[in-house]
Order: sequence, then structure tokens, then C-alpha cells
Amino acid sequence: MTTTTGETATSDGIAIRRRRKPATPYLLLIPALAALLVGLGYPVYWQVVTSLQEYGLMQQFGAPPRFVGFDNFARIFTDSQVWWVVARSIAFCLVNAGLTVGIGLGLAVLMRAVHGWVRIVMQVTLLLAWATPLVAAVTVFRWLFDYRTGVVNWLLVQLGWESMAGHNYLETPLQFFMVASFIVIWMSVPFVAMSIYAGLTQVSEEVLEAARLDGAGPTQILWLIIMPLVRPVIAIVLLLQIIWDLRVFAQIRLLQDAGAPVSETNLLGNFIYQLGVGQQNFGGAAAVSIFVLLLTVVLSAPYVRYLMKEDVA
Repeated sequence: MTTTTGETATSDGIAIRRRRKPATPYLLLIPALAALLVGLGYPVYWQVVTSLQEYGLMQQFGAPPRFVGFDNFARIFTDSQVWWVVARSIAFCLVNAGLTVGIGLGLAVLMRAVHGWVRIVMQVTLLLAWATPLVAAVTVFRWLFDYRTGVVNWLLVQLGWESMAGHNYLETPLQFFMVASFIVIWMSVPFVAMSIYAGLTQVSEEVLEAARLDGAGPTQILWLIIMPLVRPVIAIVLLLQIIWDLRVFAQIRLLQDAGAPVSETNLLGNFIYQLGVGQQNFGGAAAVSIFVLLLTVVLSAPYVRYLMKEDVA
């Protein structure tokens, strides 16, 4: 039985006072939510509307768009080439996100293990890699893997692989994505490593010392104590990395400009660019953009559900 004063009476007649949640935090969230809706709501609305219209070059010069319903979706997604791009993008996203988080976790654990100037050098190096402009980073990797004057080919030849002289890494899709993965991982690892390292610094030394006194070895401490404590941080950076790697565009585009086969190396972002800017099919590009949004939600759902469970626990 609930009384008018916010108390609940049990079967024993004991009154239990309910804890009322203050409304102030929710009111303070209203401006941020309003800004988010204005900043994201209109672009998403425009994409949805455009995906249902015939919107091409003529509409750019003032012709009214024609409503076509789901014809853009049907025309795009009945093309087998699109599904190859989707499969390629998902594979590239998951492989790179997993490698990035794995390498970042290893570097974070290493930074926690070392001390003094070694840790400072590692942190400065990671920050410099993270601060490097994207175009500059891609340009450096293009020089490294250049088939005429690249350092990688020169080094392999010096080690005895004479057949690698003049080898072009960008002309085959598999090696193209290997070079692209190097760039994406190299630029993403610093954020992951520093984020996980920040989580590792919050692990209590008293807990670790108690584990050592109980006879736990370094491996047991790492996997049974440290990892469960920083698992929420790892889940968050993995979620962010999946979202970022699914939207990779500039790295692929800049490598394609170096002579790679475009049709065999397009990811979803590049395919949208090709449809919209290249073919002036903005309705089709908007349809693929909506699909990418839904795909991002599907790939992110397990991690969001896990984070909500952790928050409740």
C-alpha cells in the first residue's frame, strides 16, 4: 500500500520511504538534446526525403524533385556490386576495429608496466602519431609503399626478395586494403591506447597487492583482475572504433588516387561519393546513406546493450 507521502507500507506495517529522483539533471540535459536534434535531425531528415526522390543534376539547377518512393532503394540494392561493397566494408571494419583495440590494449598494458622516461616517450610518440594530419599520414604511407621508390620494396629486396623490386601494392584489392589497414590502425591506435591506459590508472594498487599476496601471478592478475575492471572502457572504444572504421572514406579515396582499381576497392563511403558526386545520383546516394546508418545501428547494438547492462549492474 502506498501512502500520500511517498511511503510504501509492507505487509508488516513498516513504511519504506521511496527515494525520489531529482528533476534538475534531466532539465539540464534539455539544451544539449535540443542542440543534438537540430544538428543531427535536419541532415537525417534531408537524407530520408532525398532517398525517396529522383534528385540528380537537373534538380541541382532548380528543377523540382520527383517523388519515386522506394525506387532508389530497389534500384541500388538489386545490384550485386552494392552487396560486394557492403561485405567488403563490414569485413574491413571488423578486422581493423579488432586489430586496433588489440594493439591499443597491448600498448596500454605496456605503458602501465614501464616507468619514467620510457612511458613518457611512448605517450609522446602516440600523441604525435594521433596529431598527424590525415592527408600527411596517407602521403607518407604512399611513399613507403611506392612501387618505384618505396622504402618497403627496397628493404625487402635488401633482405633477399628480389621479386619485390617494382611491386605495386595498390593494384590488387587484398594488398590495397592491407596498406589501407596500416594507415587506419596507425592513426587509431593512439586514441585506443591512451583511453585504455587512463582506465588502467584507475585500478587500485591495493587490489593488485592483495592478489599478489594471495599468490596470483602476472598473467592471472592481468586477465582475472585488471581486464574485468577496464572491460567497460574497452567496450566503449571498440564501439567507437567500429563506427569510425565503417565510415572510412578519405584514406581509401587518397589511395585510389594513386592508381588503385576504384570499382574493386570501394567501401560504402566511397561508393556513396561515387553515386552522388561522380554520377549525380543524389537520391541513390541518400538511399545508401540511410542503409549505412541502419547498418551502424545493427553493428553497434550488441555493445550498447552490453554497456547498458554494465551500467545497471
